[in-house]
Amino acid sequence: MKSGLVLLCVAYVLSQFYRSFLAVLTPALQADIGAGPEDLAFASGLWFLAFAAMQIPVGEALDRIGPRRTAGVLLLIGGAGGAVMFGMATQPVHIALAMALIGLGCSPVLMASYYIFARIYSPAVFATLAAVLLGTGSLGNLAGSLPMAMAAEALGWRATMLGLGALSAVVALGLLVVVKDPERVAHDQKGSVLDLLKIPAMWLIFPLMFVQYAPAGGLRGVWVGPYMDQVFGLDATAIGKVTLVMGAAMILGTFAYGPLDRLLGTRKWVIAIGNAMAAVVLFMLYLLPLESYWTAALLFAAVGFFGASFPVLMAHGRSFFPPHLVGRGVTLMNLFGIGGVGLFQVATGKLHSALSVDAVSPSDPYRALFLLFAVCLVLGLLPYLLSQDRTD
Repeated sequence: MKSGLVLLCVAYVLSQFYRSFLAVLTPALQADIGAGPEDLAFASGLWFLAFAAMQIPVGEALDRIGPRRTAGVLLLIGGAGGAVMFGMATQPVHIALAMALIGLGCSPVLMASYYIFARIYSPAVFATLAAVLLGTGSLGNLAGSLPMAMAAEALGWRATMLGLGALSAVVALGLLVVVKDPERVAHDQKGSVLDLLKIPAMWLIFPLMFVQYAPAGGLRGVWVGPYMDQVFGLDATAIGKVTLVMGAAMILGTFAYGPLDRLLGTRKWVIAIGNAMAAVVLFMLYLLPLESYWTAALLFAAVGFFGASFPVLMAHGRSFFPPHLVGRGVTLMNLFGIGGVGLFQVATGKLHSALSVDAVSPSDPYRALFLLFAVCLVLGLLPYLLSQDRTD
């Protein structure tokens, strides 16, 4: 099982890469195929929406056929196939379709790992294991920053994407060979997602799950690149450095959140305080006059750090799931989290396009995005404050 988890972690590195690399390709894609910020936001949104749409069938597949075939087959078809399609793109629509296909391919990777954690390890260490996997896999977030910018400059973005398609195929085939499925739960109970939706405690968690990852995922995935390009005039390499800083902060935040529920004896307040801090930083991005791009970069990094509560929030929700519905449960949580990012990406793309027409300053449309993220995060946090704390 350990070798299988290691390979799933490698697959998750690819998943993190694919959701974050578009930001550094902003200048190249604009010049080569005319893909502007709104096109990239739409393509990124499709990645997250395709990812989210797959969570219910992925949950069913994890419980019925296990993580080995679920993760291996989808990554081979979607991850490898989508990367090859991206490398051959000649129009913005091709980028959007490729990102949707890649999102489909990446959709089972993290949940396959979480399913294994939930089935063979103690519930008390679920949050820590989830955070370690998320933090380690977030090396893909770093790879999608400066290293991707350098590779695209040296090899061209097309050759780089075709190479990533080949790598994704190799990893997918490895999953089919190496990963071992846990023993199936023997039970006489039947259940579905509807049973999970009947758990009252979850409806105080879902709103925060829906908005929690949207600011960090959206900014890192797309908006940092156009913002630094249009507001400060940075090139791809400099944008890569900024996204590298934010990606590193997201990894540090993930590792910082992981053990806090056990150290402090609470999940609810670790999550609540952390997300409140993320909202404060977003309000700062909206209110403060940012004259230095490094000041903006540090605030983006703070959003990434405080917005890394995903694994602890996942563990909080998982604590309410019956054993025979763990696969469906964690994927339902992931649907809310990733689906929220996808919808926000599409919505912010439309908002940015509308506000750019009459903008007095290049920063004005982006400040509106920061405000939207901050307000929605607060709205998601309010019902969560009434939730039941549970630490296993």
